[in-house]
Amino acid sequence: MNLSIDIGNSKVKIAVFKADKICEVSSFANDELLSKLLEVKFKYTIKATILSTVAGINTDILSEIKTIFPLIVLNVNLKFPFQIKYTTKETLGVDRLALVAAAVKNYPKQNVLVIDAGTCITYDFNTKEEVYLGGAIAPGILMRYKALHNQTANLPLLKPEYPKDIIGNSTSESIHSGICMGVIYEIEGVISQYKSNYSNLTVVLTGGDTNFLAEMLKSSIFANPNFLLEGLNHILNYNLQE
Repeated sequence: MNLSIDIGNSKVKIAVFKADKICEVSSFANDELLSKLLEVKFKYTIKATILSTVAGINTDILSEIKTIFPLIVLNVNLKFPFQIKYTTKETLGVDRLALVAAAVKNYPKQNVLVIDAGTCITYDFNTKEEVYLGGAIAPGILMRYKALHNQTANLPLLKPEYPKDIIGNSTSESIHSGICMGVIYEIEGVISQYKSNYSNLTVVLTGGDTNFLAEMLKSSIFANPNFLLEGLNHILNYNLQE
């Protein structure tokens, strides 16, 4: 069995795999990482582990993890089942590489746009020739709510909520409309542009806001909140093939 660990900006998400199938998924606060991993150790026989982090990790904690499981830390110098055309590899978020790996695994020889809606909204494109070209990075939904509150004098900090109408008839409804509809139109516009440039485009939506956005999007998409974890598992297996 394999273990995938994704340390994000706001939480940790882990998955136990038997071959390519997920046996268990859980998410929790960053300070619970070691205790949760010990629970996994006592429940499963883990042969290999891969860890991805965009938030960084304390070296002492990393050393502790290595005493619990055999560990590979995701970085751009590993082997990948696709060609990377990104010009600044040293600044490329490793989570984006995991998403592309999942695209290659689940949709081989297809043009795939992966949209990860989390703290940020990232767009990553892999061609049918299995070449990763890059994409885009935009503020996530919660970041937009916080920006309106923090960068103005009087706008309240609200929790994300579907607007009742595109025309907001109150300050709260105007904020919900501006942010939520803005994100939807942004995503729809990006998908439309990619479709005009690349035929037979497959679009995958993942990340913490997957369910929130999937209901509002009109474009045909595959929603998979565990896509990144699946990509980590694919990279792990690909590097263990020697």
